[in-house]
Amino acid sequence: MSPFLLTRTLPVDATDAALRADVLHGLTRHPKTLPPKWFYDAHGSELFEEITRLPEYYPTRAEREILVARAPEIAAASGAKTLIELGSGSSEKTRHLLDALPGLHSYVPVDVSESALRGAADALLAERPDLSVHALIADFTGELVLPDTPGPRLVAFLGGTIGNLLPDERAVFLKSVRSLLSPGDALLLGTDLVKDEKVLVAAYDDAAGVTAAFNKNVLTVVDRELGADFDPADFDHVALWDRRQEWIEMRLQARRALTVKIPGLDLVVPFEAGEGLRTEVSAKFRKEGIRGELAAAGLRLSQWWTDSADRFALSLATAV
Repeated sequence: MSPFLLTRTLPVDATDAALRADVLHGLTRHPKTLPPKWFYDAHGSELFEEITRLPEYYPTRAEREILVARAPEIAAASGAKTLIELGSGSSEKTRHLLDALPGLHSYVPVDVSESALRGAADALLAERPDLSVHALIADFTGELVLPDTPGPRLVAFLGGTIGNLLPDERAVFLKSVRSLLSPGDALLLGTDLVKDEKVLVAAYDDAAGVTAAFNKNVLTVVDRELGADFDPADFDHVALWDRRQEWIEMRLQARRALTVKIPGLDLVVPFEAGEGLRTEVSAKFRKEGIRGELAAAGLRLSQWWTDSADRFALSLATAV
């Protein structure tokens, strides 16, 4: 079996420190916000897996359709010897790329969760004993230091996760990715596309209420980790389409005036009746907008693939 290496670039207490900083900053500003990464404790991850199987939630199926149909083209266009996946999670979708890259030497999954990285590596190496896996415990929005692996390298950022970043954050992120690329390397980017408002809203407000439970789970995380007394029943799940920004905004809206105590931060947070706490932005994109954002970061859009219904896109970009 090929070696499995695990490199930690985040301090052991980095997650706790980041949660404290995000809660303190987000709940003392107006409007109140919490970053979507705090949805994903073990229960939140299970809920999201359930969301991906809901009839209303098309992005996962649409992206998988592209990967199944176009992986050989992606492989041929990139010629990658190393695949680097940002926010790799279970690495489930990545298998389509791995199967299509016969000359692949190394896979570098990047995630904040050590358990997810180890679990994915165990499964991949059982199936592909010749593959070298060098996992990084790291925050892909920070400054990454990649291991020394053979090129060309393909950096994959799938799932439409880039839409969770605000425009200024996207610009910084894309420039940081550009700084990782050498001549011949490429970025494979997954983006959800602008479409009918009813389709978009339904994907984030399903009839079964799974997304509502997922949204409220962030309150449970803050309660558990910081000793807060949020009661999820005090909040309604809201998903709105912002036509001007072209993004879905998820909020938790207070049903009544209330006060939340967070002993772990020595913080008291008042909510007015009807006040919203923004928990996620999920931007949707158009091809020319993607081209422009890539160009501003020093990247050139070279290939563009969509699913059969033009709901989702994978794009390949190279350094200018």
